[in-house]
Amino acid sequence: MIVFIVIVGIAVAGVVGALSMATRASTDPMIQKQALAIAEALLEEVQLQPLTYCDPDDPNAASAQNAAGCTGGAGGPNDESLLVAGKLGPEAGETRYSATTPYDNVSDYNGFPNPLVPGITDITGAAITGLDNYTASVTVVNQALGAIPASDSLLITVTVDGPPGTNTRVVLDGYRVRYAPNALP
Repeated sequence: MIVFIVIVGIAVAGVVGALSMATRASTDPMIQKQALAIAEALLEEVQLQPLTYCDPDDPNAASAQNAAGCTGGAGGPNDESLLVAGKLGPEAGETRYSATTPYDNVSDYNGFPNPLVPGITDITGAAITGLDNYTASVTVVNQALGAIPASDSLLITVTVDGPPGTNTRVVLDGYRVRYAPNALP
């Protein structure tokens, strides 16, 4: 009887140890899935923005046939050709969270996030419960895609880091091409 109790005790201790380890590791997949969902949502948000020759606020944006047709011409303040140095990123006053001057072009997301808004927020800037320890960033660069020249193709990279101490990082890449250069939001 004593031998039986010892054997059962050792078996129960082994099962409890395995369950304890499984419970501790069960949060890792949840954090990974949450980071992936954040990255997918942000990538989709960026890809749905227009990629026009001119900034969508430019009065010539709907009719310009190239960057030279923008107010100020090629290289001017409304040129969204992106190959011009310093053109990646939002125009003065534009933020992702503004109702009056929101991001209105793919290039506006380059360099996101706004460091004044901690954690993950929705498009209005409201914090999302439970995501305050995640961080996300976006980079946008010109990159040729097959026969599509770099001037008409962008590589968008979204990076999401999980809560500190989890070593969770998700990086998603996507492309946006200029297939409708006069389509406005």
